[in-house]
Amino acid sequence: QIQLVESGGGLVQPGGSLRLSCTVPPNIFSIYTVGWYRQAPGKQRELVAVFNSAGDTITDDSVKGRFTISRDLAKSTVDLQMNSLKPEDTAKYHCYADTQPGTWGQGTQVTVSS
Repeated sequence: QIQLVESGGGLVQPGGSLRLSCTVPPNIFSIYTVGWYRQAPGKQRELVAVFNSAGDTITDDSVKGRFTISRDLAKSTVDLQMNSLKPEDTAKYHCYADTQPGTWGQGTQVTVSS
């Protein structure tokens, strides 16, 4: 059973930036899709950005141009740089690995508010 450990998140004003980081077990990037989902209150969990096992990125249209997913194979981390944050980005952000069944991190809260 693998574990995903998230860090980052917090409260930021609209237009601000935050960076999330997730530590994953070594060598899973070439096997599984790994990345970030989010869930706002009263809404379904949705994909934000992920790397597939080939290393290609899949990013939701709502965050394109504002959020950037990156990974460090040596450190075994996957990060989400979030810029130009909007109130509608407020959600709990979860790290995810498609281990079939999928593995979820505990989540980290991102709140965008003035």
